[in-house]
This record gives sequence, structure tokens and C-alpha cells, in this order.
Amino acid sequence: MEKVLEHVVEQVILHPRTPLAEPAFEAGGFADHNTPLIRNCWYVAALSSEVSRELTSRRLLGVDVALYRTLAGEPVAVRNRCPHRSFPLAKGRLEGDTLICGYHGMQFDPSGRCVNMPSMPNVPTNAQVRSFDVVERAPLIWIWMGDPDQADEALIPDTHWLNDPGWKSVSGQFHLKSDYVSMHENLLDQTHFPFLHPGAIGTPEYARSKLKIRRDGEVVIIDRLLKNSPPPGVYAVPTGLTGKPVDRYSEARFQSPALHTAFAKIVDPTPPPGAIAEYRFNITHIFTPETNGSIHYWWFNSRNFDLENKSSDEYLHAASAKAYLEDVDALEWILDVVQKDTEQQFDLNFAPDKPGLLMRRALYDRAAAEAGYAL
Repeated sequence: MEKVLEHVVEQVILHPRTPLAEPAFEAGGFADHNTPLIRNCWYVAALSSEVSRELTSRRLLGVDVALYRTLAGEPVAVRNRCPHRSFPLAKGRLEGDTLICGYHGMQFDPSGRCVNMPSMPNVPTNAQVRSFDVVERAPLIWIWMGDPDQADEALIPDTHWLNDPGWKSVSGQFHLKSDYVSMHENLLDQTHFPFLHPGAIGTPEYARSKLKIRRDGEVVIIDRLLKNSPPPGVYAVPTGLTGKPVDRYSEARFQSPALHTAFAKIVDPTPPPGAIAEYRFNITHIFTPETNGSIHYWWFNSRNFDLENKSSDEYLHAASAKAYLEDVDALEWILDVVQKDTEQQFDLNFAPDKPGLLMRRALYDRAAAEAGYAL
């Protein structure tokens, strides 16, 4: 596949952007907004703080899911649709660990099994609501929406720094009208940083710096090194290195359909007495498709220094939220054009787009495999 992609980026490939259509898988394809959502994957259903004893609901991969906690505090996810008359179960109530439908009073345990049908002396054996495997790794609650026999907890991506006392995170979330393929592509496309996020994240020198692309299975990794150059604001202000030439090491990863991570190391070659020489930032982007054209998006900006500095917290939150809102706006504008413009467009791809093409190929192949296509 590497040789194939090397060839297509050298030749400048054309990729059609058309309104939503029935997908037809073929060898050598790339995922886009039409590609069926990948289900055999761990996605984030909610933050730990969003799930409580109060019933809530969220649409994930096109399925309405009801979320709550048992009396013991364990998170539960079941389909938000009673099997009797499709009443939304999140509009019912909890009694102990029993979820009671608000329409006819059918009662379900956390596994989704009906344990009582008030209007009948015996519980119907086929009365069951679908339950989903969920795993809490604070501050995240992960959910498996695919084949339950493939729900291996070992496949949950590592985000340990989000719950590590040696790191401090600021965070936020968006609901946006875009597709998760474009979101991954946006995060792997670092050449847009100086133009969409001038001053805050990208610099012209960083966009021109040489990148190295590598793969680990389906994981796509970008390495960059920019030496002797002032850092952008998002790193400069918290470190106190505004305007000072530093060495900047960065790694961006397409980890899974649900996760993109970016790791940055800022090295001050001439730190003043008593100051540290190395600063680390971990950026975590988490998104779960609501549909092919909408996403639940959570972001975290984490650092391993000066953890009690509230001013740094406030600056990092404001700068990050501004930059990611710029991404949200851009992606919503793009999908709006793609869906409403009826004239076919062939998007150009160039050499710097290779990481995104590798990601899109990986998503396409996974979606095709789930649909039963042997490419």
C-alpha cells in the first residue's frame, strides 16, 4: 500500500467530492463522508462526569443510547428504545438498578433483560433491549457498538495522562456537523495551521519543516522537528518562552477511528538558572460519530509542568478552544458545500496530504471488511 500511495501523491490524484450516495467498495478506495461508519471500535460514549443516576441519552453511530449508573456506580448503556412500542427509555425512570419504561412500565435490568411486564403474569422471553459493553477509564467512558464478541478491552486506546497526577489538563467539547473522516484528515494536515490558526498553533516555519511519516499497523504517525525557532503562542505563553528560539519535537497520531493524539516536546537550549529545559504537551482529540454528518467531539490539552498555575490553565483553555472552534467552523463549511453543491468536484491531493490518505485508506478498508467486502 505504501508504494501505491507514493505513486498517487506524486501523480496528484483526483478525489471526487459528491453529495451523499450509496457506497460501492472497490480496491484502492479512500474513505469519505459517504463511507459507512466503522462499528467494531471503542468510541467514547460520554465523559465520566456526564453519566449519573439521572437517565440521559445520546445518539452514537446512528443509534440512540440511554446512559445511567447503577447504585454501585457502574456505567450502563442500553438502546434508548423500548422493544414494545419504541418509547425512549431515557424518558422513563430508575428504581434501584431497574430501568422502567415510562409508557407501559416494562422493567429492564442493566443487561437489558426484561424482568417484569406489569400487564402480563409472565415475562415474555423475547423482551430484551440491546445493551452495550462499556468500560470507564476516567475521565472517559468507552463504548463498543459493534459485534459484542469482538469487544476486547485491550483495544481501548491509551490515554493514561488524562488521569495522571503528574499531568494537568484543560478540556472542552463540541457537537459539530461534519464527518469523522474529515476531522481525522484535518488533524493530520499540519500545513493548514499557520493559515486557519495563525499565531496560536502554527507558524510558517513549522509548516515548512520536514515531516517523517511512519505506520504501526493501521496507526499513522507524523514526526516533525523544528530547531532554533520561536514556539507558537499555545506553547510559548505557558512556558514563558515567547520569542525565544527553541527546539520543537512533535508527533501526531491517527490512533483509531475514535482518537487522534499529538505529543509535543519543547526544549530550551539555554534555560536561565533554576528553570527547566524541557516542557511536554499532550493534545488529545476524541470524537464519536453521531451520524455520517455529525460528531461528538471532546478535546484535552495536557501539560506536565507548572501544574498549579491558574493563568496557564485559563490561557491554554482559551487558546485551544479558539483554535478548535476554527477547525469546527472550517469542517462544517466544507461539508455544507459538499452536500449542497450538485456539480461534481474532484479534490486535488498533493504530497503533504499523504498522512491523510493513509488514514482514509485504513478507514475505507475497515469499513469494507465490516460490510463483507474482500478488497
